[in-house]
Amino acid sequence: MDGKSKKIASMTLKYIVLIILAVLWVIPIITLVFTAVKSKADFFSGMSLFQMPDNIAWDNFTNAMTKGRLFQYMKNDLIICCLKVPLGIFVEAMAAFAISRLTLKRPTAWFTFFLIGMMLPMQVALVPISIIYNKLNLTNTYFGLFYVYIGFGISNGILIMHGFFKGIPRDLDEAAYIDGASKWRTFINIIFPVAKPAIATLLITDFLATWNEYLLATVIINDNKLKTVPVGLMTFVGEHGTDYGYLCAGVLVSVIPVMAVYLIFQRYFVEGMAGAVKS
Repeated sequence: MDGKSKKIASMTLKYIVLIILAVLWVIPIITLVFTAVKSKADFFSGMSLFQMPDNIAWDNFTNAMTKGRLFQYMKNDLIICCLKVPLGIFVEAMAAFAISRLTLKRPTAWFTFFLIGMMLPMQVALVPISIIYNKLNLTNTYFGLFYVYIGFGISNGILIMHGFFKGIPRDLDEAAYIDGASKWRTFINIIFPVAKPAIATLLITDFLATWNEYLLATVIINDNKLKTVPVGLMTFVGEHGTDYGYLCAGVLVSVIPVMAVYLIFQRYFVEGMAGAVKS
C-alpha cells in the first residue's frame, strides 16, 4: 500500500470514528424529543423510544409551562443568571487585570491563591453554608444563591481572564499611561473591551453552569416560588409515577435560553479558550 492509499485509509477510519461518536451523541437528544411528544399512554404501550406517536402530545409543553410552573422556574433562573454572570465576570476581570498587568508583590502567589478555590469540592461547603445562611436568614433569597455562585465561580473566571490578559501586548498600557489614563481607565476603556473573546467564553460557560446548578440551589432554596429550573424539574417526578413525556417536554423548553446564549457568543468561544491557555 503506497503513501496516498495509507492516507486515504487513515482519513476514512477517522471519519468513521467521528460519525459513530456523533451518532452516540445525538441518540439521547432524539430519544428526548420523541419522548417529549408522547402521551403517558403512548409511553407505557410498549412503543419504541425511536418511534413517533400517531398523535403528537403538544399539551406536554403547555402543561410543563403552566401546571408544572416551568415558566416561573425559568424566570427565577434568568434573574439569578443575569445578576451573577455579568457581575462575576467583571469581578474576575478586575482581579485578573491586577495580577497580570499591575505591579504587585508576588503576583504568582496571588494567582495560585485564587486557583486554590478550584480544589475545594462544593459538597464540602454545604454544611457550613447551610448553618451560616440559616443564622443570617439568607435561605430562600436570590442574593443567597447569587453570593455563593460568585464565590465558587471566581477561580475559573480568573484563570481564563488571566491567560487572555497575559497575551495582550503591554504597549497598549504604556500608550494609555503616556496619554494620561489612570489604571482604572486603562482597564475599562482598553483592556476589558479587547478581551471580548474571553468574556464571551465566560458568558457561555458561566451561564450554562449557573443555569444547570442543582446542589446549592437545593440546599438554599426551599420555597417553590423561588426554585430554579433544575430543582423545579425534579418536582415533575411523582412519588408513585412519572409522566416522562411531561418531564422531557420541560427539559426541552428549559434548554432554549442556554442555546440562545451559545448561538450568540459561540464565534468568540474558541478564541477565548485558546487565550486562556497562553503563557
